[in-house]
Amino acid sequence: MTAIFYLLTLVLPLATILIVFAMRYYAAVQQAKARLANDDAYRQLAESALAAQSQIATSLAAMETNLTEVRTGMASVETILKAVE
Repeated sequence: MTAIFYLLTLVLPLATILIVFAMRYYAAVQQAKARLANDDAYRQLAESALAAQSQIATSLAAMETNLTEVRTGMASVETILKAVE
């Protein structure tokens, strides 16, 4: 009976230490996986923001072109109105 207690007093603390280290390793792996997924989500968000920004820049350039045409037309209307007066 004493040999069994002796072995239990040796094995149980060692098993506890191994279980604790295994749990810490598993937690570290899970945190790394979560961090990687989070980084991928931010990368996709940045790519979509970049695409949206380039689309907005294209739309803004088209609006500027239209505004220039409107200003040119208004200038010609103003000159015609001044000539009529």
